[in-house]
Amino acid sequence: MSRATREAYRDSLLPLLKRHPELMCLDSDTGLFGAEHAAAAGAQYLNLGIAEQNLMGMAAGMAACGRVPFVNTMAAFAASRALEAVKIDIAYNRLPVRIMATHGGLAAGHLGPTHQALEDLAVMRVLPGMTVVVPADAAGTEAVVEQSLTLSGPLYVRLGRKPTPPIPSSAPPPVIGQAQTLRGGGDVVLVSCGPYPVLACLAAAEVLAGQGIEATVLNMHTLRPFDTETLIAAVRPADLVVTLEEHWRAGGLGGAVAEAVAEAAPTRVLRLGVPDRFVDEVGNQEHLVAHYDLTADRVVRAVRTALDTTTRSVRTDRKEHIS
Repeated sequence: MSRATREAYRDSLLPLLKRHPELMCLDSDTGLFGAEHAAAAGAQYLNLGIAEQNLMGMAAGMAACGRVPFVNTMAAFAASRALEAVKIDIAYNRLPVRIMATHGGLAAGHLGPTHQALEDLAVMRVLPGMTVVVPADAAGTEAVVEQSLTLSGPLYVRLGRKPTPPIPSSAPPPVIGQAQTLRGGGDVVLVSCGPYPVLACLAAAEVLAGQGIEATVLNMHTLRPFDTETLIAAVRPADLVVTLEEHWRAGGLGGAVAEAVAEAAPTRVLRLGVPDRFVDEVGNQEHLVAHYDLTADRVVRAVRTALDTTTRSVRTDRKEHIS
């Protein structure tokens, strides 16, 4: 059943507040926690209003005094407007603040570029000590919230806005820091994170299988710490790696994969994402995902074009060698 990752976060946090008095929920007037949710959380819930830098500073102060704050804000504000406070107050001091960033990627497409977050993964994954997670569905979100109770240091979690379908129930349980192998195959490796890209890669793998191309599909939900071991094990027998993300192509998942592959198992990496420009169209998330072709069809086209080019190159080399 489709369910919003931000709602899965809220619904999994509320019972934890009752069992763990050290937890706090700090809101920035996001609307995610209604009156009934605030009442259920009691004194462990504070709405600080639209003041994201103050939000991060207060969270840091609470964490320094032994509390574990969960901070609610939009991804665009966490990764840009409040970045200095995140960097200096939270990351620099390695404090256990959980930044729960809603409206990630194109989820706020209807509000335009000011509210879209297409840089947040690049920004957050370079901060020392920051754990960065992008759940692919509600179950993955619940697992992150639960596992965060034993996590040291700060955490950034990118969440969506609207309900999205679950990934297959046959997938191994999500664990922070461990990639999920959703499908095995030795020809190409498809790597993605977030609901729409993961589902697109799974659909693309089905199409490619029908064309005789077997693809490994990795849900790389944790960008830091990065599961290089699982990635490289999948890449070594493959001819191609394709990444798909709801993020600008620079610095996000594609950058992390390219860095790891270049160092350990040099293989061609194609990075698919949002073009390197501000969004030029207003629409909901589904519309913009299709508009920028973050789709299974695009993954299939990219794989076929790359493999066909490789085959032609090999044939040309062989002819030159013979002659």
